[in-house]
Amino acid sequence: MTKTLFLPGATADASYWSDVADLLDVEAIHFSWPGLGGEAPEEGIESIDDLVRLVLAEIDQPVNIVAQSLGGLIAIKAILQKPEHINRLVLAVTSAGVPVGDLGGTDWRPNHIRRFPNALLPRSPDWMEDTSVDLSEQIALIQVPTLLLWGNEDPISPVAVGERLHSLFPKSELRIISGGHHDLAQTHAQLVAGFIAQHFA
Repeated sequence: MTKTLFLPGATADASYWSDVADLLDVEAIHFSWPGLGGEAPEEGIESIDDLVRLVLAEIDQPVNIVAQSLGGLIAIKAILQKPEHINRLVLAVTSAGVPVGDLGGTDWRPNHIRRFPNALLPRSPDWMEDTSVDLSEQIALIQVPTLLLWGNEDPISPVAVGERLHSLFPKSELRIISGGHHDLAQTHAQLVAGFIAQHFA
């Protein structure tokens, strides 16, 4: 089985991808993000790049990466450092390093701080800059076969964001899930798992 890294969004919930992973024939490694969502902070974890280092530590062999929302940005930053180790990439409802404001996306950060008042990372001085970086030029150089999963009812990362990423990734496929919101991997787990299984085949 291929080692597959499952990266959640800013809720930092390691179980976010569990229902999907259980339907796939993979060796699943689930991440959470210290200092985000309800996760306790850890010494030395103060930025997005620190979270990227957590992922890089698991890329010790060829892997697949499956990432949602903020996890997509973390995934892209990791891939840019170890592109030769990535077999397949799946991105769901994420900015993945492209500006979403001009594509109709809403800013999730204020709501996240209200929902998780003890989350420390969104309050760090570099957080806004870290999560607003434009990696469009670098994404266009990534040769990893990429599956893009979007919901047509997600206000945070609307379909236009998926379409922008589809135009940037040289080897990508965009699937739009009817009725899908930002949590589509949980609400449409069987459908999402089917798309991923086809992509991994």
